[in-house]
Amino acid sequence: MSNEFVKPSRGGRWPLLLLGLVLVANGAVLAVNGARLTALGGSWYYLITGVLLIASGVCHALRRMAGFWLLALVFVGTVAWALAEVGTEFWPLVPRLAPVLVLGLLGLLALPRLSGGRIRGLARLGAAVLALVLVAGGVAVFQPHGVIQGQAAASASPIPVASGESRWQYYGRTPSGTRYAPFTQINRDNVQQLEVAWTFRTGMVAGPGSEDQNTPTQIGDTVYVCTPRNQVFALDADTGEQKWKFDPQADTKAWNRCRGVGYYEPAAVTRRVGGIPAPAPVEGRACAQRIVLTTVDARLIQIDAKTGQPCQGFGQGGTVDLKQGMGKIKPLYYFQTSMPTVVRNLVVVGGWVFDGREIDEPSGVVRAFSADTGELVWAWDLGNPAIDKLPPEGQSYTRSTPNMWSTPAFDDALGLIYLPTGNNPPDFWGGQRSKASESYSSSIVAVDVATGKERWKFQTVHHDIWDYDVPAQPALYDVPDGKGGTVPAVIQLTKRGQIFMLDRRDGTPIAEVKEQPVPQGGQEGDWTSKTQPYSVGMPAIGAEPLSEARMWGATWFDQLACRIAFKQLRYEGEFTPPTTTPSLVYPGYYGGFNWGSAAIDEHNGILIVNDIRMPQLVRLVPRADVDDKKVTMDHGMGLHPQAGTPYGITQQGFNSALGIPCHAPAWGTLTAIDLKTRRIVWQRPAGTVQDVAVKGFKAGASVPLGMPTLGGPLTTAGGLSFYSGTQDYYLRAFDTTTGQELWKGRLPVGSQATPMSFVSPKTQQQYVVVTAGGSRQSPDRGDYVVAYRLKGQ
Repeated sequence: MSNEFVKPSRGGRWPLLLLGLVLVANGAVLAVNGARLTALGGSWYYLITGVLLIASGVCHALRRMAGFWLLALVFVGTVAWALAEVGTEFWPLVPRLAPVLVLGLLGLLALPRLSGGRIRGLARLGAAVLALVLVAGGVAVFQPHGVIQGQAAASASPIPVASGESRWQYYGRTPSGTRYAPFTQINRDNVQQLEVAWTFRTGMVAGPGSEDQNTPTQIGDTVYVCTPRNQVFALDADTGEQKWKFDPQADTKAWNRCRGVGYYEPAAVTRRVGGIPAPAPVEGRACAQRIVLTTVDARLIQIDAKTGQPCQGFGQGGTVDLKQGMGKIKPLYYFQTSMPTVVRNLVVVGGWVFDGREIDEPSGVVRAFSADTGELVWAWDLGNPAIDKLPPEGQSYTRSTPNMWSTPAFDDALGLIYLPTGNNPPDFWGGQRSKASESYSSSIVAVDVATGKERWKFQTVHHDIWDYDVPAQPALYDVPDGKGGTVPAVIQLTKRGQIFMLDRRDGTPIAEVKEQPVPQGGQEGDWTSKTQPYSVGMPAIGAEPLSEARMWGATWFDQLACRIAFKQLRYEGEFTPPTTTPSLVYPGYYGGFNWGSAAIDEHNGILIVNDIRMPQLVRLVPRADVDDKKVTMDHGMGLHPQAGTPYGITQQGFNSALGIPCHAPAWGTLTAIDLKTRRIVWQRPAGTVQDVAVKGFKAGASVPLGMPTLGGPLTTAGGLSFYSGTQDYYLRAFDTTTGQELWKGRLPVGSQATPMSFVSPKTQQQYVVVTAGGSRQSPDRGDYVVAYRLKGQ
């Protein structure tokens, strides 16, 4: 038998020519852009691979066997490079291996023609193997990856179940902010039997600039919900039927949201600030029970919980103007977005200021008003502690100080309220900040509930020029001290993915905190702290530094483009200072952790958190180059003026041309941490891309990449953790000790709210309730309140 090379038949010419063109086209793109990446100091892989693919394509077109061997070299080299760069992590391997698997399959299918049929059987076997690998990869796409699987040790003690009237009275159910529902009717064994009990529609669909982030309040047989424009609805807890509606006619047209309403019952207060006795209860008296709300036009309002009518004895006809003492306030520059906090006979409120506008913005003062009359009881003005009520005539509270836009927690036994503070406006420039602002920004501050005087403070970021303010409500829980006792702790989540655990009596770290060196070299005129605090005694979630190898893409080409973009940016870790050269902020000023806050299974000591992993690209813009016509009102994106400073700031997501994040998934996770061992028990990607729209196109596939999350989790004594703030439209229930998904219920649209749970005093049925107004980046919006209960109940 002759060993002479056999040329392929004329009929096999066109497939080989077509494959050659495909290889050359792919190779040309990789070679050109690979040369750019190499010039930036990046990986040589793309340049080398591009050249080899071009050579392989030419050889295929010329019907030379060298084309196959060159393609085989690319295949083997790519597998070796990918494993060396990212190991066996599934999602990082996908854009690295999928292209060469497809090209390898095409090469093997073409091999019989290239070899004149000499090795047809071997080529078919190889093609079958690669086809099976591709099919297996396609199946694996629909499985969760990056999962940490473990099991927390469940407490052997009996589960304490709430007795008496069930109430979800605060944002975190209780003033401790743990989001723990002590009910067992819905549990691991029967959660699969959950069904929709009722659905209510508010009629207020969140439009541009509005987000439905409401956690309902439940008192007795009534559930109270609020819309982004602060309309309040009272609903029957068992049927969802409307009892009454109150509309304060509030609308900012830019940043509407209402995360909850407070509740006040004068006769139920046992420890009153100021020694003022509660009004004597009178049968049928108006406002014996009150709903407390703040509005997006800076009003504090009380309405009768039974009728929805304003409480005339509170403020002026039921309203207190929160702009008093604030000085000049431009439209959209100051109002409230979080639930007012009712503690004893006080209503404590902070305020939200529009980020990035200018250096002269309203004060971050925190105030306590009499829950009976609306009279100002105390004010905490961190810039001027001497002002403890209204400022003197003609003056205002200290302007441009760190604010508290989120929700505090309260320890009644210690008489302390824990304030999570933001940073000093305008966020990304700190060269003109006051000493007081430097001391209190991005901190936890404990103040005396009776006087508003500071007792202690702890700072999570020094000289914050990254918008790493403290967004989450502190969680109060007594943690084991290792000696058979407990220590009263305050657990604070941060945007950095750091979790600080402090003694809530004095702010001393319980879990070790270290000051570690961070990058220097900020913009001239500003400065950076030489060190920053790291909570090394607790796990950090989603805080691993980015690298070129962690860049990702749906295809070969957008991954390469993201690698080039990354190498062109300044990035030295989470504290890379902003300058006029584009730089990355990661985990990002949307999180790590955001306002959704944590939940704690109080019986088993398990902390449940959800996170966001979404870097942003920022650049300081010299004042002379700030074009007022391009200034945006979009919070966190676009051009922001930072008026009164030398620089504006541009902000944008770090995404590929396809609109997909440039770094590898997961982009959001749900994580359980054992508070006894202070270690991660389990972690899983949060949600799928099923309902995600990219460039107007919906994926429609349940691929569990783990998407950025909003809203917080809920834990129950039934061993369940509920979560709804994924980008797909589901409320899910997980086993709190293992992380196993036990149930999911389809919502009409997405949710970015924290679910809650209660037991009806009328029917003794347990409900789980969530609002669904639409996910943050979803075009699908709604106005739904959905309640679930067990079938047949």
